[in-house]
Amino acid sequence: MRHVHFPAQRVARTAQESAVPVRRLGDKARWYLPAAVSADVLGAAVPVGLVFAAAEQVRPLYCALGAALAWTGVQALRRRYTARSLGESRGVLPVVHDWLILIGVLAVARVVTEEDTPRLSALGALLPALLVTVACHKLTYRHLSAARREAQAVSRVLVVGEPDAAEDVIAHLAARTDHPYVVVGMVPVGAGDLASGVPVAARLGETMPEASRGDSSAVLGAVRSHHADLVLVAPGARFAGERLRRVAWALHDAGLELAVFPGLVEVSVKRLETLSAGGLAMLRVVPPVSRGVQTVLKSALDRAGAAIGLLLLSPFFLGIVVSIRVGSRGPAFYRQRRIGRDGVPFVMWKFRTMVVDADARKAELAGANENDGLMFKMRRDPRVTRVGRLLRRTSLDELPQLFNVLTGHMSLVGPRPPLPEEVAEYDDVELRRLSVRPGMTGLWQISGRSDLSWDETIQLDLQYVDNWSFTSDVDVMGRTLRAVVDGRGAY
Repeated sequence: MRHVHFPAQRVARTAQESAVPVRRLGDKARWYLPAAVSADVLGAAVPVGLVFAAAEQVRPLYCALGAALAWTGVQALRRRYTARSLGESRGVLPVVHDWLILIGVLAVARVVTEEDTPRLSALGALLPALLVTVACHKLTYRHLSAARREAQAVSRVLVVGEPDAAEDVIAHLAARTDHPYVVVGMVPVGAGDLASGVPVAARLGETMPEASRGDSSAVLGAVRSHHADLVLVAPGARFAGERLRRVAWALHDAGLELAVFPGLVEVSVKRLETLSAGGLAMLRVVPPVSRGVQTVLKSALDRAGAAIGLLLLSPFFLGIVVSIRVGSRGPAFYRQRRIGRDGVPFVMWKFRTMVVDADARKAELAGANENDGLMFKMRRDPRVTRVGRLLRRTSLDELPQLFNVLTGHMSLVGPRPPLPEEVAEYDDVELRRLSVRPGMTGLWQISGRSDLSWDETIQLDLQYVDNWSFTSDVDVMGRTLRAVVDGRGAY
């Protein structure tokens, strides 16, 4: 079986790999908090004041102040202003959730104060608060992401566990930058080879020492010597149960944080539930969504979105067709056999971006393939026409797939639809991506597209298959617009 993972060499995320001194989580830029509070205050107060004044409400200034206090109050109660939350990626949906709470709070205040501004006007006045807050979050997140690539504003982590398990955790954290953790040391349990290069702060024996404080003293000493903020345990047969419990006591008594890696990878926290049975702490992993209200909503969104899109874009389609026909000989549309849900083949539609004999010439270009897996990708493919390059750069060549969505062969959001020859080489892990309908856009679209390696593409598809929800689909569609405008990885 092919192992699917994010290659650790992409991004240096361990302390010794960075030439820049590690700055802790509390060292986030000082302007994050005043920027967030100011955005919330102004985004709520200014529009409410203007709308209520235009509606000749007797106390527009008080209403504006009340809206600002309510919005910042909701954000504060939801802990959005803490150092741990500021700048972190939350997406649009949590902000919408906060905004709906604001609507409820102000609806109650409206009844109590007998305020009589028209409901639609009042609701419209609150909409800018949502938009300004989202924009502020995007700004701070982009700044924080850049800082973390330089190992700034992070939590220093000490990893404890059996060598193989600890090395796996370190490699996974090192491969990603969408988290605040940087590994500064490790405490292996028992003998074993170490290849990560992370400093070994201490080493525990294979069994709990007779002096029960031995493990605790070693781990506490490692934390202090490496100035760690968090101890991350990768439990195994040698370090679990009573042994882990005693170390946890020592860490908590010292005011230090402890986290335990349960061995799950790419499982959304929304699918995890904590259980307790006979004193055992357990995690229940909820099955992926495969039926119910969310699947009905997804199907309705697909069909309605495709129908509306085709209706609104039909004049635009005509212009693209003319451009393609003028630019090169051959049909404007390109049809290709792809594999859909449960391995069922279908014909996918696109605007033609290559010369008419492109498929026949693919074999002679096989040696120039720039993808490390089963897909064929070439940054400067000579088969692509001049008009085709523009269509690919803007993703306009994908628009005819709205027909596939309308007929039910595709979804608006899902994994990339593979070719039959690719599926023929799939292993049992890769075949799992066929358990949902392929999509016009997906996590691959907003994460780099053709710049992604094969393993990264498969990992993103599996992440979607296991963790999708209706709200996550809406979030992906919103982020797709930015990815299309950016054009990164489109060729």
